[in-house]
Formats: sequence, structure tokens, C-alpha cells
Amino acid sequence: MMPAYFIAHGAPSLVIENHEYTDFLKKFAASLPKKPKAIVIFSAHYEQRVQTIGAVEGTYDTIYDFGGFPDELYQMTYPANGDRSLSEQIQSLFTKDGIQSTLDENRGLDHGSWAILKLIFPEADIPVVALSVNRHLTNEEQYQIGKALADLREQDVLIIGSGGTVHNLWKVKWQAGGIDNWALDFDNWLQSKLEAWDTNSLFHYRELAPYAQEAVPTNEHFIPLLLAMGAGDKTRQAKLLHRSYQLGNMSLSSWQFS
Repeated sequence: MMPAYFIAHGAPSLVIENHEYTDFLKKFAASLPKKPKAIVIFSAHYEQRVQTIGAVEGTYDTIYDFGGFPDELYQMTYPANGDRSLSEQIQSLFTKDGIQSTLDENRGLDHGSWAILKLIFPEADIPVVALSVNRHLTNEEQYQIGKALADLREQDVLIIGSGGTVHNLWKVKWQAGGIDNWALDFDNWLQSKLEAWDTNSLFHYRELAPYAQEAVPTNEHFIPLLLAMGAGDKTRQAKLLHRSYQLGNMSLSSWQFS
């Protein structure tokens, strides 16, 4: 069975950076059980009130949803194709679980998707279905959305949640410096609860986790973790594959749910 994954996407410039995390992502595909037949990816930068499913027929456009970065980034593309039949299958799975959803035939891939996919699968030769996130749902509802897609793992579909466990742009350090202890404390608490599959604590992380407000000032980057975890509900095994930091406290982490 294909594992599900949470993968931090960091800053948009991740795709042109060189450090231990980009090295990890470039080797990631080789660690998979087999080449995926398709990729389903929830991006923190694709926010909709109703669960939206990319249903592009043909090649996705590349969205440059950022400003002030090197010109090189704005020349990059990720010309992956959609998979309409998989999009419709996903909608059927959501309907079966009582989750309202809609298809979007036009939206391209934002940097939360293409920046990491370009590092992991640079050939862009695997069909992609982009899925939105909704910050207004409960954490349990987020988990259930991921759980609704769990059967896709048996079809060699790779499910990815793309976001960041510690993502606070108001507290990043643009100058060189060490890693903030509050970021470490939050991620360490998170690790203990994920490895124990303690969903009750995770659903109430805002009340229970140390420095939750600093680490997760807004929840759109945290949601993909719960979505990916939900997709791993059948087996309930969480493994930290990588964790490092940039800008003092922005977490670059990858979790496997298998």
C-alpha cells in the first residue's frame, strides 16, 4: 500500500535552494514502494469554503502566487497533466462519506504543490489532482476528509498534504540565527502525539500544545498534516522522515503515514 505523506513546502524559493531538506526531497521518490500512478495533493495555498477537486483535462497552468522572489522562479513551470477520471472517483468517495465537493476544471498548480513536486518528480510525468483546504472546518473534519481517500493508497495513488507545522511569517528571522526554542517545543510535542496516533490531543492542539499560537497563528498550513494523517487511518503508523528549520523557526518536515 502506498503511504500518505505530509511534506512542508517552506518558502517559494525552496525549489531553487540547496540544503539538507532539498537534498531529502530530491531523493524522496526513490524511497517510495513504486512509482505512483497519480498524485493527489492538498495545498495550504488552495483555500476554498467547499472541498474543491482539480479536474483539469490536459496540462495544469503554473500559478506564481508570491511576489518579491528571484526572477528564476517566475520562469519555472510544472506541466503535469490532470486525471479527470481520478478527480471524479475522489468526488464519489467524498459523496459516499457525506462530504460536499465540487470540481474545478481551470485552476492551475500553486507553489504549495509545484515547488515540492518539481524537486521530487522533476519530469512532471505523473498525473496530479490538486485538492483544496478549508480553514473553517474542525480538526476532526479535516482528518475525516483525508480518511475518505484512504482507499486510493491501494491503487498506488500518492496522497500528499503540503503545508508547514511551524509557519509564522511574523516571527521568521531573515538574518542568520539559531532555531527558536518555542518552535522546537511545539514540533516535539507534535511528534509525540503523531507517533502515538493521539488524535484527541491533535484535534485539540491549540489548547494542549506548547506555543501553539506562535507556531500556528493561522491554520491553513497545519491542515494538510491532518488530511495526510487521516489518509493513513487504516494502519495508523506515523514516522518522521525529516525535520530541519529555516529562517529561525519555519519548520521543514516530512511525515509518513503508513
